[in-house]
Amino acid sequence: MTDFDEGAGVAELPKSAQVVIVGGGIMGCSLAYHLTLRGWTDIILLERKRLTSGTTWHAAGLVGQLSPTYNLTRLAQYTTELYSELERDTGQNTGYRQIGSLAIANNRERFEELRRAASMARCFGLEVNILSAKEAGDLWPLMATDDLIGAVHLPKDGQTNPVDTTLALAKGAKVRGAKIFENTLVTDILVRNGRAIGVRTKDTEIAAEFVVNCAGMWARELGAKTGTNVPLHAAEHFYIVTEPVPEINKHLPVLRDADAFTYFKEDAGKLLVGWVEPIAKPWGMKGIPENFEFDTLPNDLEHIEPLLEGAMRRVPILAKTGIQLFFNGPESFTPDDRYMLGETPEVRNLFVAAGFNTTGIRSAGGAGKVLADWIVDGHSPMDLWDVDVRRVMPFQSNARYLKDRTVEALGLLYAMHWPFRQPATARGVRRSALHDRLLAQGACFGEVAGWERPNWFAPKGQQAKYEYSYGRQNWFEYSAAEHRAVRESVGLFDQSSFAKFIVEGDDAESVLNRICANNVSVPVGRVVYTQWLNERGGIEADLTLTREGLKRFLIVTAAATQVRDFAWLSRHIPEGARATAIDVSSAYSVLGVMGPKSRDLLSKLTDADLSNSAFPFATSRVIDLGYAKVRASRITYVGELGWELYMPAEFVQGVYDFLTAEGGAFDLRLAGYHAMNSLRMEKGYRHWGHDITDEDTPLEAGLGFAVAWSKPEGFIGRDALLRQRDMGPPRRMIHVALNDPTVLIYHNEPIWRDGRLVGRITSGMFGHTVGSCLGLGYVANPDGAVDAAFLESGKFEVEVAGLRVPARASLRAFYDPTNGRVKDEEHNPRRAEVSSKAELS
Repeated sequence: MTDFDEGAGVAELPKSAQVVIVGGGIMGCSLAYHLTLRGWTDIILLERKRLTSGTTWHAAGLVGQLSPTYNLTRLAQYTTELYSELERDTGQNTGYRQIGSLAIANNRERFEELRRAASMARCFGLEVNILSAKEAGDLWPLMATDDLIGAVHLPKDGQTNPVDTTLALAKGAKVRGAKIFENTLVTDILVRNGRAIGVRTKDTEIAAEFVVNCAGMWARELGAKTGTNVPLHAAEHFYIVTEPVPEINKHLPVLRDADAFTYFKEDAGKLLVGWVEPIAKPWGMKGIPENFEFDTLPNDLEHIEPLLEGAMRRVPILAKTGIQLFFNGPESFTPDDRYMLGETPEVRNLFVAAGFNTTGIRSAGGAGKVLADWIVDGHSPMDLWDVDVRRVMPFQSNARYLKDRTVEALGLLYAMHWPFRQPATARGVRRSALHDRLLAQGACFGEVAGWERPNWFAPKGQQAKYEYSYGRQNWFEYSAAEHRAVRESVGLFDQSSFAKFIVEGDDAESVLNRICANNVSVPVGRVVYTQWLNERGGIEADLTLTREGLKRFLIVTAAATQVRDFAWLSRHIPEGARATAIDVSSAYSVLGVMGPKSRDLLSKLTDADLSNSAFPFATSRVIDLGYAKVRASRITYVGELGWELYMPAEFVQGVYDFLTAEGGAFDLRLAGYHAMNSLRMEKGYRHWGHDITDEDTPLEAGLGFAVAWSKPEGFIGRDALLRQRDMGPPRRMIHVALNDPTVLIYHNEPIWRDGRLVGRITSGMFGHTVGSCLGLGYVANPDGAVDAAFLESGKFEVEVAGLRVPARASLRAFYDPTNGRVKDEEHNPRRAEVSSKAELS
């Protein structure tokens, strides 16, 4: 089948290489190809059987461009460009054809989803057309259109032959110096002192500077041997190929009928019809057979028959066309339907690229390029948080968890991508000690990093269950009441899911001052808001740091970034430094008591002086509260007077009971994360992963106040920030408020100024105090700076589902831009200079 080295023996395998890639699917071959494009030629790729023999060979070969985020779309765009040029570069035919794709809608909700996606596509620079049902039918004549409302057409999407494309990538890599060995099983990855140093085959060992786990369905098992977390699970994946269809046009675009969980494509004069079943069949629970090679799984017509009937309704010619092939083969799926890419947090120089959730063909080109850049340059070339392997939690490799989640994961690819949609399977993994109490009070829980967190509270008599839509969902008014309670009286948040680290030792201060952009040389009992930057000035983490003692600091960050942030922290403590980092996330519960009456409520339960003069903003002290000792930190993410209360987990139930018992007199209300989101949007508080990433600098994000420019020892990223400060940032984050309060925005909506596309929304939420939907987003001014004059002199609009909605734009938050509420200035008109999350405006 190939001209690559087969059955290499001990004498034939090199003893060392700069990079060893494990796995010869399209991803491994793409990585080898792109590493050689970067000039690295000492590359070895080892494939257990033959190239493509795992899952690549049976892929449908769809090459779509539109992805959920800006950078993933950029990668998919690159993939289409690569595949279109690959034959010219290598001489190997790939079968790539740019035929376009057509997504159809037979209900208004789906059509709104498609129109919102079309707006997002424009934001990403994709050519996109919104079509009527008739226009869709003209483009796809074999389709029944009587029930359709509309469709979206992407003319530059394509399809390719997966095997030929993989062989072209392999050939291109080999011509440039890479060595590829088939029938060479890697049994172990070698690790020494926390660093990958090579691989072991059944016959020999190969030393390497870098090792990359591209082992597909086997990646989890291979990763586990090194203690690295690669949570994926195989599932059965079905498609059919018909007998020849004389009426078919070979230039038909790929057709997606998401509500029928079906896709259609022309395949050599036949129709290939495939499904992403809403209830999938996990496979390989007891391991994948050693001899698995170009294998298929048993047919299960009963499982797929209802979907086949739906396909026949959409394309009636199927009912009178014979089936030539009924195919069932495995694909790998991850818990969140996004692939895993990057250096593992557990082992240095060990990278992973696996778990592509049926999108391996369209993803491999871009993923191979950025992973090659990551290895060569030592850092990711763009924000890849959506697919970064550091997002996954250790528990997610649990076999039972993966099996249960995979049942749902496959179908979610085509299910409605509702705002705030929550997974239904494998729930209840991580629970706060208050979970049952909150459940009894009507909490509707969402999931983040396995944590069950109350997103909103249903009143008595109402069901705590989501009713999804793109408009105001059933919880809108309930969350609005929680929002108002925080603004007008006091709200109680369970924030126990925070990730929490202790850094301790003689060198703790100096180490952290190097890692943090802000100055941590503060008195004991002070809270510092800071970012961790990379050498390019990009924001790697956004967090607070509390000085608990002369040699001890508490770091608090988001639940979703627990693994990522702890890996960054640990790797930036210099060898030999007298400082240690410990993850204590599970040891402490956290309650947020927020609102203008928070001081009055807490004062009922403590003899500590909580007055402004005795307990100013950004102060943290251990106080008695109820029967417990808690660390009370006067800090906020909602823009009001308030305290975060940290305590050992066993004390939180008692403290909660005291707070709720006394809270009635102060109109205390339990509040969820949707209210927190609307509150933080009014204040313009940034969210790492949406509003700020490792591509965004504090100057672009409006966070320059949190940079201690003159620290004698400097900090990581300082030189890059100084260069940007001198030149002026190329873009700025702005605040946006829609003029029409009935329209909601979420993320990636285009921002227009005077008819010109100038930016996009990074996050959005309705602001109940302001009375309209609010957004944060970056904009650029090609003619100069993004300043107040630029904003005031232009007409701003935000595009939502194809319509442009007039909006106000500002550099300052729409609520309390001077932070008077946070600082409680009605009691203390003299502002204290602090470094905190309150200073975001």
